[in-house]
Amino acid sequence: MSAHDTKPTTKMTAPKLRALKGERGIVAITSYTMLSAQWADPVCDILLVGDSLGMVLYGMPNTLGVTLEMTIFHGKAVVGAAKSALVVLDMPFGTYEQSPQQAFENAAKAIAATGASAVKLEGGVVMVPTIEFLTQRGIPVLAHVGLTPQAVNQFGGFRQQGKTDEAAALIMNDAKAVEAAGAFAVVIEHVPEGLANEITKTLTIPTIGIGAGKGCDGQIAVMEDMIGLTEKSPPFAKRYAELGALAKQAISEYAMAVRDKG
Repeated sequence: MSAHDTKPTTKMTAPKLRALKGERGIVAITSYTMLSAQWADPVCDILLVGDSLGMVLYGMPNTLGVTLEMTIFHGKAVVGAAKSALVVLDMPFGTYEQSPQQAFENAAKAIAATGASAVKLEGGVVMVPTIEFLTQRGIPVLAHVGLTPQAVNQFGGFRQQGKTDEAAALIMNDAKAVEAAGAFAVVIEHVPEGLANEITKTLTIPTIGIGAGKGCDGQIAVMEDMIGLTEKSPPFAKRYAELGALAKQAISEYAMAVRDKG
């Protein structure tokens, strides 16, 4: 059976995605361009216009420099190519933390400009009023707990979270809180597999893991890491291909042929 055999042919929505819990694995991947969306849309449930684009496409040291304008620019390209996947926009650092009203204004602007169907916010208990505010006004929210990259300075780097009993309890509380606030699913990033499994069993909404083991309801990967277009990827990111090496070889052969007038 191929991925095409299990992927729905109708447009994915937040309620449909939520209903997949316990039915089959949920496939999510980052996408920042029309071409990558065309590749992924036929077999993926979620295309995330992630703020990771700052690091992957622009060479930033972290995600903090990504702007709402950048998200909208890339979001338009992805939405234009996506036919069936749910397109989710990662809300950039500084565009939603100040207040629920700020979050709504920026999320509404981004969704109206791109045609995306949902937004993703980092944070647990602290984001409950914002998630409630957005969902009550028609904006579906994908939550994100565990390692939240926008808090990299607070964490002191991209380090695994939830390794102590106290830290694990806080992340569990975060996950329960975002579910109660109305999130349709939650990303769990870079936590011990046992903790991710416990959260998955506890929640009634899907969990989407990244560096959190195989027990989550779904998985999300940064496309460029997965297909080998980045020089260095996180230790938990499996590389399914090495397209970067193939591209370098092809460009080198092209350059030699042009120089030699071949």
